[in-house]
Amino acid sequence: MDVQQDRGQSPVTAPEMLTGTGASTGTAVGPVAVMSPPPALPERRPQAVDAAAETARAAAALERVADLLQERAAAADSEASAILGAQALMARDPQLAANIAKEIEGGEPAEWALDTAVTGYQELLRSAGGYLAERAADLDDIRNRTMAVLLDAPMPGLPDPGHPFVLVADDLAPADTAQLDPATVLAIVTRRGGPTSHTAILARSLGIPAVIACVGAERLADGTPVAVDGDTGEVVVRPDAERVEAAAQRAELRRKVLETSVGPGRTEDGHSVKLLLNVGAEDPDAAGAHDCEGVGLLRTEFLFLDRETEPTPEEQYESYARLFRAFGDRAVTVRTLDAGSDKPLAFADQGEEPNPALGVRGFRITRAMPRLLERQLAAIARAVDATGARVRVMAPMIATPAEAAEFAGLAREAGLAEVGVMIEVPAAALLADRILEQVDFVSIGTNDLSQYTLAADRMLDTLPGLLDPWQPALLRLVQETGSAGERLSKAVGVCGEAAADPLLALVLVGLGVNSLSMSAPALPAVRYALARHSLQACRDLAALAVASAGPEEARAAVRAAASPEVAAL
Repeated sequence: MDVQQDRGQSPVTAPEMLTGTGASTGTAVGPVAVMSPPPALPERRPQAVDAAAETARAAAALERVADLLQERAAAADSEASAILGAQALMARDPQLAANIAKEIEGGEPAEWALDTAVTGYQELLRSAGGYLAERAADLDDIRNRTMAVLLDAPMPGLPDPGHPFVLVADDLAPADTAQLDPATVLAIVTRRGGPTSHTAILARSLGIPAVIACVGAERLADGTPVAVDGDTGEVVVRPDAERVEAAAQRAELRRKVLETSVGPGRTEDGHSVKLLLNVGAEDPDAAGAHDCEGVGLLRTEFLFLDRETEPTPEEQYESYARLFRAFGDRAVTVRTLDAGSDKPLAFADQGEEPNPALGVRGFRITRAMPRLLERQLAAIARAVDATGARVRVMAPMIATPAEAAEFAGLAREAGLAEVGVMIEVPAAALLADRILEQVDFVSIGTNDLSQYTLAADRMLDTLPGLLDPWQPALLRLVQETGSAGERLSKAVGVCGEAAADPLLALVLVGLGVNSLSMSAPALPAVRYALARHSLQACRDLAALAVASAGPEEARAAVRAAASPEVAAL
């Protein structure tokens, strides 16, 4: 949908404040450039079609789109690569091709068959709920790109006004978000999306301020000046000179912080907080060049998701060994395969599930395919032996102490010394002390922990407030886990998106977290915030956040009590 379709509303022509959800920190001021609408069906439909020829034409168009997405996945960083790889698999989904062929056999030309089949497929996915609903949204991009091929029309993509701009869209497809250039795209404003949507995740990974689910975004026109605040979720249309100056000063402060904030993570009084990197499919040497203390989350599923067959042990070994060498003597934390739900494996199909987000995913796949995990652990252990690297392994989607003990046994049997698990389920947080008795460390995945705690699908763009990582209920579970770690003298990290927020990072440290893992652009600001607060100050800020009535109150209370220079970031 074109955001310039105003649905009966007038364009914004006077100073006005639009509000949405802050999805990526920072501020920016610039002119709007609106994402162009996708290609539309022709006005006239052919009366007769050659079914065989139309089916072949549709299949070729889908394959071309899949190839394009796969090429972009290969060139993208970790965040974008996994998403684009999964999208390429969707373009090659045999069920989608079969549905299109069925429509063509009924007399539809390829373009109309594509539109009808995708719409029907989306309805099925949305009715399934959970992560599959988000996959339905991804099908929009596949339809639009395939339609462009069939119509020999320009491929949907980013605007190019010839100068830096604020990108405004209904939502962004992963293939478009992966191409964003922070030097050109000053900020992002979308009408749809949630805090853990692809747009939000990739904007944070690139360090681009973003506001999502912005009411009124559809009325913004090309060239309109706007001031975007990715922290508060405010978009000021036609800002006055004072606001423009304030935004410029804040942007300059952030620039200086990015340039001068270096070294290990420390609070003002010297308490160590390891600042780590989330890594996936990007070039290992480029990842290793970042100023971080190691890897807090290596997403190994990037090796698996675009494959029709399981990667061989040799392929896995070579990939792990290359990354381990790139980080030298810095620790690398490897998350074992986190597949299932929104990340299906062609070679490990678990069949249809009523609610995939609550089904067989992560460590639970071991129940049906134990050898899959065993082969992965063996490849990791072989890479450790070959490189001498310090490597920690952790399992995703652990719900009970018994599961933690089972994984620990498998990992140690494979020869891996440091073993941990992810805390993504409320049950695991509530029994963190018992889980930590079985393993050496835990890492909190705030995205999944949010959705399971607040009963709100993390990909749903209609409930962004419930998925806010400042929710006091979520912070209470982090506190439970952090307290357990302190009592047992074991490490507790956070590798979810919450770690990238400088103010929230202070709260997490105050709750007992001693390592924070994030995308590279977020590291300097978090390092800067920690260096200007003592450990006790972090604990005081954490108490304010946990005692707050809701996320907005928590954020405001911490901002008011934090160091002024950090609050101004």
